[in-house]
Order: sequence, then structure tokens, then C-alpha cells
Amino acid sequence: MLTRSTRRWLAGLGVAGAFVAASAAPAAAADSQIKLSWYFDDTTIGAGSDGKVEYGIISASAPAVLHDLTVRYDFSDLAGKADVTTSDECTKPSDHELLCVSRYEVSVDEWGLAGIFPLQFTPTAGAKEGDSGKLKTTVSADGFDALSHEASVRIGEGVDLAAGPAVKKSVAPGKSFTAPLTVTNAGGTTVKGTTVVFHNDYGLNAGKHFSNCTYVGDRLLTCQFKNEIPAGASFSTTLPYVLGADTYAPGSKYGELQWMTPAEFEDYQAYLDHRGVTIGEPGTDGELSLRDSGTKGVQADTKLDNNWTSLDVEVTGKNGADLEALGASVKGKAGDKVKATVGVRNNGPATLDRSRGDSPVTLLGLDVPKGTTAVGVPDTCVPANGDDWGEPGTPGRPHYICWFDTFLKAADKATLDFTLRIDKVIPNSTGLMKINVPCACDAGFLNDLKPANDTAKIVVNATGDGGQGGGDGGTLPITGSATGLIAGLGALLLAAGFGGYVVARRRKTRFVA
Repeated sequence: MLTRSTRRWLAGLGVAGAFVAASAAPAAAADSQIKLSWYFDDTTIGAGSDGKVEYGIISASAPAVLHDLTVRYDFSDLAGKADVTTSDECTKPSDHELLCVSRYEVSVDEWGLAGIFPLQFTPTAGAKEGDSGKLKTTVSADGFDALSHEASVRIGEGVDLAAGPAVKKSVAPGKSFTAPLTVTNAGGTTVKGTTVVFHNDYGLNAGKHFSNCTYVGDRLLTCQFKNEIPAGASFSTTLPYVLGADTYAPGSKYGELQWMTPAEFEDYQAYLDHRGVTIGEPGTDGELSLRDSGTKGVQADTKLDNNWTSLDVEVTGKNGADLEALGASVKGKAGDKVKATVGVRNNGPATLDRSRGDSPVTLLGLDVPKGTTAVGVPDTCVPANGDDWGEPGTPGRPHYICWFDTFLKAADKATLDFTLRIDKVIPNSTGLMKINVPCACDAGFLNDLKPANDTAKIVVNATGDGGQGGGDGGTLPITGSATGLIAGLGALLLAAGFGGYVVARRRKTRFVA
């Protein structure tokens, strides 16, 4: 079975989930070099509405497991403006204070973990547009310095933006298409300006770069409109797209968009600024217009569940990919430590993008050549030898299973560095490696255009024919009980296919990739 520490490692990658049971073995003392970061969103809520739920995001400079994570909320500055409530995990030391302590170990990493102790902000009966105050938070965990943060909470005029219906298209790679962009004022108050934020998959490229929209390369991120939308009115425009020529086919591409008021976008941009994320640069192809107006006010949406819509593109035709295993050849004398760089190259023509499901592009099985010891192992590799499954990055084992990232562009490669100590010089000592290892999950790539190049070798002290004439042929840990490892981790990855997407959405970082 997987060790508890391995489960914590997987949790840190967003694979096994956000929390690990408190009964897990205690983590080692926190590394003083690891720094925590905490951010709570600025929040604008509509007067007379049911308010909204927001939450903090905690991250670390390196993967870490937090014990006794504690968050103290002080909302005394919001008295008379907004009521603040949260879950049963929190106690209320005073009328304007909440103390929340996690009952679980919490695994965090550089990407951050959202959803910690969410707060419900509800405007009071006497709250009016323009009221504002500070939410003060203090965060602590065993072995780490306490953190403090202040978030702004303000009251806006309540409005109700509603996105248009979902859009479905059928497009071949490299072809142009259009999609409608629609917003409706479903409330009774005139809307004074709107912003739409896009979360599109790789390959959904902008056909034009408009001056009131922002882009990173050909990726559309936002559009802003200075128009007044009267109650009950709907306004539309048309967005031009080009499906990338390197899009895998047949397949699917997805996009979501969310309408916000200008004030809500200010809150969102403050979060992006905190994470060092750009909203891109304006285009130069003229203005994308719904209607022209310069009026602007502080407003907040009262019904957030209708702000989203989606673009679903069925990718037609055939446009596959050839993943090629990249082996290594190293030389040295007994006692030397040598670096063997192995990996995978995407020969195209299609780019592989599995980031929406948080699923690795491929899995790699690797045998360590005889006469050597793996003394340096990537932390994305798990030892696998029968039923003995060690910790990620554990040295000294003969067999490993490794993961790659969720995205590999056509013509790019991804590599892993193993450090091998040569214990005994064996000419042409060979360890086999294989990519696209089968898995009972949505990981790995089993539709390779050229399976023949999925296998490669690590050759130590090659002579003559480069190791073809002798040496250890290897076994590759992909049969027998080792398959149990792949299937067991596969179940976790399969479970994360949906869960990973939800976590990504809650992190609010899908905008970034």
C-alpha cells in the first residue's frame, strides 16, 4: 500500500485531495527555509443581497504539511455594515471575532490551497453603497511564523448580471470560428460597466486583439465595457477565434467566461497582483463594443450563479502526437557519480494538454542499470519494487515510476535527472525505460502515433555498439505486483480528474496557465 508520507506528497500535488487525515504520521519539524503566504480576497457585496462566500488561500515556498493550522478573523471594522459567519469548525471568542482551527493536517505547496475556513459576508439591513471596512486575519501553524493580512470589504449597489447560453462548436485544427458573447441585466438596477474574464484551454486562440481586451500572446484573458445596461436588457457581440493548428484531434477544447462588475474585477485583479499574475496587454485591432458609455459606479452582483457560461468545441479530424522516450548514455569509473538525464519529447504534430483534468501527460517506468545506485532521484518519481513502494525521491531502489507535467507542447521535451553512483564498472550496463506506461486512470498517453519509440535505455560505459551487444536488459516495473502500484495511484489520479478541476477553479489560477 502507499505510505502515509506518499499520500501527503500526492496531496501536495493536488492529486489525493486537499486534506490528509489527522491520524497520519507526524511530519518532520518545519524547515525554517519554507515560508508561508496567506491571502484573503477583497470583497464587494451588493446592498440588500444575500451576500457572498469568500475564503483565504494559503501557499508555501516549498511543499509542506501544516499542523494545527489556525486562522483568527477580526471583523470589528465591519460592524453595522456586514455580518460575518462561518462553519462549525470555528468558535466565536467575541461578537466580531472568529477563531478557526483545522482538525486535519493540511498539505500546501507553491500553487496554494483555497477554501480554508470560508466566510459568508451578508450586508446588514442598514448597509448602503459605499460602506467599507477591513477584515483582519492572523494565520499560524506549528513551526511557522504567524502571518497577518487585511482584506477590504465594501458594499456596492446590487445588480444581477447573467451570462448568455452555453455555446457548442465543431471545428478542425487551424480553422477559424466565432462565438457569441452575451450579457443580460437580470435585475432591476441599471448596470454601469462590465468586465468579462475568460478561462480558455490552450489552443482557443484569439482571432483579433481588441483594444478593450487583454491578451497574453494569442490567449484572450479579459474584456472591459463602459456601457450602461438597463434593467432587463441583453447585449451581445461576436468573438473571433482560431483553433490552434497543433490542437489534438479528435478531441475537445473548453472555455468558461465570467461576467463581473468593475468593482468585482478590481477585487479579482488585486488577487492576481498578489500572485504576480498579469492580465495581459491590450490589443491593437480596434474596440470590441457592446455599447458605448462612460458611466461607472461601485456595484456588486447579487446572484453569482448565473454569471458563468461556457464554450464547448468539438475538435474534428485527425491530428495526433508521437511521444518519444529519451534515454541517456553516461561514463565513469567506480565510485563516480554521474547524471543521467532521461525524458520524453513530443514530436507532434499535436500539443498534449491535460491540465484541465490535472492529469500527467505520460508515466515513465525505469530500471536502474546494474552496477549502479540511484543516489539522486527526482521528487516526481516513486520507487516501485514488488509490494515495496517507497517515498517519492527515495534513492537506492532498482525500479521507479515517474510523472511528467500536464502539458507538453509539440516539439518540446520534458526531462528528469537521475544521479547514478557507479559501484562496479560493467561495460554496456543497461537499464530500460518506457513511457506511456499503462495506468487504470486518466494518466499516460496510450494513443501514440509511434509506439516503437516509447522505449529507450540508460547505458553506463557503452562500448562498441553503444550497449546493444550486452549488459543488463532490465525488467521494467510494469507487470506483476508493480501494476498494483500503477492501478492504486491511478485510482487517485482518476478521482482527481474532476476533483483537481474543482480545486483549480477554487484556487482561481486557471486564468494563469
